[in-house]
Amino acid sequence: MNTQLIHIGFGNILAINRAVAVISPGSAPIKRLVQEGKAKGLIIDMTSGRKTKTVIVMDSGHLVLAALTPETIAGRVVSGRGGQAVKPSGEEDNV
Repeated sequence: MNTQLIHIGFGNILAINRAVAVISPGSAPIKRLVQEGKAKGLIIDMTSGRKTKTVIVMDSGHLVLAALTPETIAGRVVSGRGGQAVKPSGEEDNV
């Protein structure tokens, strides 16, 4: 199995093929998940002191905090694989 690495900002690189989910941190359940992760020592903070815009759940149970948006990270994954992102039906671009 090849490891796919992506740059997630400020000199930080992540093995994205080990990620289970890329989540926006705004909802209460995700905030609770992050708090529980901090209590258990499962947080990997890659924000370099900036605001957390993405929580990445890894297959090991660790939570990676990133300062890039989920859309930016997804775009980097897709461009790295040479494909296109599949958007669920009913969602529109915010451009």
